[in-house]
Amino acid sequence: MKRIAFLIALISAATIAFAQSPTETLDSIRVTATRVPVALHSSARIVTLLDSLTIASAPAETVNDLLKYALGVDVRQRGAMGMQTDISIRGGTYNQVAVLLDGINITDPQTGHNSFDFPVNICDIERIEVLEGPAARVYGTSSLLGAVNIVTRKASGSSVNASLEGGSFVSAGTTASAEIMHPGGFNGISASYQRSNGFSRNAAGGLNGDYDAVKAFWHGSHDFGRRDLRWQAGLSNKNFGSSTFYSSKYDDQFEHTLKTFAALRSEGKGTLHFTPALYWNHGEDRFELFRGAPEKYPYNYHKTDVVGANLSFRVESRLGETAFSAEARHERIVSTNLGEKLAQPRGNYICGLSRTALNLFLEHHVSIGRLSASAGLTAVYNTGNREGVKLFPGVDANFKISNAFRIYASYNTSYRMPTFTDLYYSVGGHLADPNLKAEKLRALEGGVKYLGRGIRAVATVYYNRGYDLIDWIMDTSAGEDAPWTSMNHTRLNTFGQEITLRLALPDLLGRPGFFVRTLSLGYTHLSQDKPMEIHLRSLYSMEYIRHKVVVQADFRILDKLSIDLSWRYVDRNAGSTLLTPYSLLDAKVSYDFPLLNLYLRANNLLNRNWYDFGDIPQPGIWVMAGVSCKLPIRTENQK
Repeated sequence: MKRIAFLIALISAATIAFAQSPTETLDSIRVTATRVPVALHSSARIVTLLDSLTIASAPAETVNDLLKYALGVDVRQRGAMGMQTDISIRGGTYNQVAVLLDGINITDPQTGHNSFDFPVNICDIERIEVLEGPAARVYGTSSLLGAVNIVTRKASGSSVNASLEGGSFVSAGTTASAEIMHPGGFNGISASYQRSNGFSRNAAGGLNGDYDAVKAFWHGSHDFGRRDLRWQAGLSNKNFGSSTFYSSKYDDQFEHTLKTFAALRSEGKGTLHFTPALYWNHGEDRFELFRGAPEKYPYNYHKTDVVGANLSFRVESRLGETAFSAEARHERIVSTNLGEKLAQPRGNYICGLSRTALNLFLEHHVSIGRLSASAGLTAVYNTGNREGVKLFPGVDANFKISNAFRIYASYNTSYRMPTFTDLYYSVGGHLADPNLKAEKLRALEGGVKYLGRGIRAVATVYYNRGYDLIDWIMDTSAGEDAPWTSMNHTRLNTFGQEITLRLALPDLLGRPGFFVRTLSLGYTHLSQDKPMEIHLRSLYSMEYIRHKVVVQADFRILDKLSIDLSWRYVDRNAGSTLLTPYSLLDAKVSYDFPLLNLYLRANNLLNRNWYDFGDIPQPGIWVMAGVSCKLPIRTENQK
């Protein structure tokens, strides 16, 4: 702890911090931490908001990289540039986080390894909301310990945009997009391409960390007067060397993933908000243990489809706002090894499984004087679970002590269905249990907020009690060759604390042109009370961040020159694997012309050695230089 305190003091003295919007702007945004959207400052939950300014100025290329700066989020990457990243919240696992795009659940039921493969380009994102803690009554299944909601932006004018970049390890990328306004709405389309030779090689000297990725996204909306109609569709196609991702015995693994997504949503206006939505997610995965050599070991093939429908009502009255929602979600997989044997095999696909989830949500929000409170209940039934109907209640309260001070508290419950991998992955030294129960969690949280002019400070304490938690366990008393077995292994209690401070210095000092625009500091600590038995090894549930520090800043050196810096320190409990704590410094320098932006981005600027997983080294310094331009265009309705 002395080392951490010293590092905080040192970095703070150097004013290294990260860009955020002014407090007033952030706190006016209504976030979806409850079924009834509330202003950020009135929320009784911790919601980390990465807004458009943060996204544009951050020394990050992907959504996954952006989430590294969210205090309560653990981002463990295997491949660089978001090729494969495991993301968890508050000491949980990567399977326990729901992933949403404009409130539509795109979580992958096969495995959480693929959930953060977003079929959307970063230029299309307005903001990212990270809800920490159980979120069943908001987002249903898979949100055991939180949710990440990507909110796409609505065009304010017609334009054409393009960017090009290149740098270390023969890396290159390009993005093109167009936004066209029309009477009553807009259409936006974007496409991007990334490639790299990667920073690692296999024992034979060949590429094993290389990648190429294509993404395309289309979205739009139209205002019909009393109702808005919104649509979106996306595609992500990636090929990447998987090095030793899944086994240190093999250093030439390879993976291909394809994701497509489409959704249609309509929202009414006025006192009664009726919002129907339809969506479809499709995923394909091909894993090669020996790259390009199926004769050595057959490839694993998986194909998933998710179809869902959601009907939501929200009514405003003198008694507050009441929200009711019903969702049906059907998940299906065909695979070479996941599921039950198919009566009629389909080419490579000899196994398969399907299940349907029915969720009902009810919530009421009320504001009485200084008190703002929400209470809700979720009823869940899943055909893939023998536990029947389950109820998950929750309540949040926020009390305004003064114009600046607020205190808040919440109690929430949640659950998560096992992934298809949890249930059926019985190859390569693994033995899965197809009768796993769903994971459950109860959580208490409380804290205090200070929201003054130019200052936003939050301190929170939480206690999570998880049971029927799923993990892959090896019993070494049966020998070193014992299989990793999936099981509802344990009850696990987690105690955590978070402290964040953000200063918008131009507002705080009353000097609009002050060169340090924002300065922020965050610290989180976690402890868990379930020590692993001496003869057992855990693959996931006992691994968590004990200490994390994030210090960030945004400097406007000249009128058009800006520097953004971010430093983070991570001390991880890695179960049976010894991982050394690491600290990384990222930086971005950019210069703005009227229609052009030039930038230079460097990740791991000090070239540190670091590991997120025991035997998978991460890249040293990675430098990218780029240019982006935006050209406004005039349409017929704008003339």
